[in-house]
Amino acid sequence: MRASSPHRANLLGLAFMTPAMVLLLGFFFLPVVLTSVFAFTNMSTATGISGGSYVVTGNLLRSLTDEGLDAKTIDALGQSSYVIDQAGLEKARAAGVDAKFIAEIAERLKDRSFNSSSAFERELKTLPSRPTRVRDLKIAAGAFEQSVLNVRYASRSEMEAALSHMLENPPEGAIERIATASYTGWTWTTDNFKNLAIAPDTWRIIGNTVFYVVLTLAFNVLVGLFLAITTFYLPPAGSGFFSVLWLLPRITPVVLYAVMWKWFTWEDGFVFNIAQDLGLPAFNYMKGSVASAWTVVILVNGFVGASFGMILFSGALKAIPVQQLWASEVDGASRWQQIRYIILPQMRWPILFVTSYQTLSLLSSYEQIWLTTNGGPGSTTTIWALEAFKTALNNYTGNLQYGLGAAMALVLVAVGLVLSIVYLRLFRFDEMMSKPKIEF
Repeated sequence: MRASSPHRANLLGLAFMTPAMVLLLGFFFLPVVLTSVFAFTNMSTATGISGGSYVVTGNLLRSLTDEGLDAKTIDALGQSSYVIDQAGLEKARAAGVDAKFIAEIAERLKDRSFNSSSAFERELKTLPSRPTRVRDLKIAAGAFEQSVLNVRYASRSEMEAALSHMLENPPEGAIERIATASYTGWTWTTDNFKNLAIAPDTWRIIGNTVFYVVLTLAFNVLVGLFLAITTFYLPPAGSGFFSVLWLLPRITPVVLYAVMWKWFTWEDGFVFNIAQDLGLPAFNYMKGSVASAWTVVILVNGFVGASFGMILFSGALKAIPVQQLWASEVDGASRWQQIRYIILPQMRWPILFVTSYQTLSLLSSYEQIWLTTNGGPGSTTTIWALEAFKTALNNYTGNLQYGLGAAMALVLVAVGLVLSIVYLRLFRFDEMMSKPKIEF
């Protein structure tokens, strides 16, 4: 029988790997790439995600005033003028103005301009065919109004042409500056990262994140390792019971889990009633104080992470050759000596994996905090991931800042990569992956 060719075997291996590569591309690399792209834009609810138009608004005028644009130009942009030209005459016909009245305007006022509506309407009242109703007179006057304020232009060239017509002897570069500022669509920018660097809340949120990740990670790894080792030495029946009990936080739906903690810590909840019966301070422990809020946040996430660590550590403990433990017992080793000299040295790889995985998970997780304290009281338990979520998808102002939120998420990706490299060096990953020095 002919052996299959290496080329055919490679194609078969590639076929088996294709679904995994597609999932990796779709659920990891593509979101990272899109986040990186959005991070360098000013996309928001106001700009939309497609192209915009050019509009001079009252808010823009105030912003340009604060930025030092001269008062004369600002006043000119906020005013309207009335010019009797062919375009205005066509607009008057389209508005249904009497043809005889339009003809009189063209004959007597052609090429004239007026700086105010009152002056123009006063002039229109001198014409024989003027309308008798004030409303009709204002409709006729409005057809000749020329203003850039709150007028939407589809292109930059149209906006600059309108500004050139409105402004007499504008300062150098003023038209280009106004046109750029009036664009309502998104643009490429690095301002998101600059704003994060100078924002007054940035360092407070960083401090919250470091505090949350360090304490919760320590709880996850240490408690998970303690549970795994403890159940390892228990009889099978007791080990199985406690393992299932500690799995409950992991398998409980997040919303139900948060509701349970609210019942446990809010007013008239379990802890509240116990504290009241014991004569201790009784209040909403989830949001009543900064210390209690942080305690709840760390425990809520800690129990979930500890159960995950327990599962992995328990599996790793079962892979340790039991003969080593038997031999140590023959030599008179205590349980603590077994843990210190046999178990922990062989748990470096599981501990590295759990530490790395839980660090990345904690950096990007916010749902438990969002559903419990919502970053409170105030913003004392707000971490970076939660702030990024609120900025991009759930803020109270209604103007969701997609670009700024993506920039915050990109910072988390960079921090996660750096920490992963640090963990690999700290746990000496190269030594763990090297060939054993003793061949069996």
